[in-house]
Amino acid sequence: VQLQASGGGLVEAGGSLRLSCVGSGDIFSINVMQWYRQAPGKERELVAAINKDGNIDYADSLKGRFTVSRDNTKITVYLQINNLKPEDTAVYYCHADSVFRRDLTLLYDLWGPGTQVTVSS
Repeated sequence: VQLQASGGGLVEAGGSLRLSCVGSGDIFSINVMQWYRQAPGKERELVAAINKDGNIDYADSLKGRFTVSRDNTKITVYLQINNLKPEDTAVYYCHADSVFRRDLTLLYDLWGPGTQVTVSS
C-alpha cells in the first residue's frame, strides 16, 4: 500500500499547478486524505484535508488559492494551487489517516514521498 504524489515542478509566480496523489496496492477506501507541505527550514504544515464524503478543511492562512478534491473511484486526491507565490515553495506530501484494505483491516498514518514545488519570483 502506498501513496504517490506527482505534478510538482518549477513555475513562475502567478502560475498554477495541479498536484495529484494516487493510492495503490491493497486499498478498499481511505477516510481522510490530506496535503501537507514543508518549506526549507520550516516544519511540515497542513494545507488541506478532504474526507471520503467530500468534506473539506483548509489551513486558515492558505484559504483562497488552494482547492482540494478527490476521486474515490481512482483513490486519488488533487490539490489545485493558483496564483503561486515564492513562499509556496516546498515539498508537498499527501497523507492518509486511515486506509481500509480489502479485508477491511486498517492501516494508519500513510505518507507519500512528496513532490517538489518551486516558485520563482
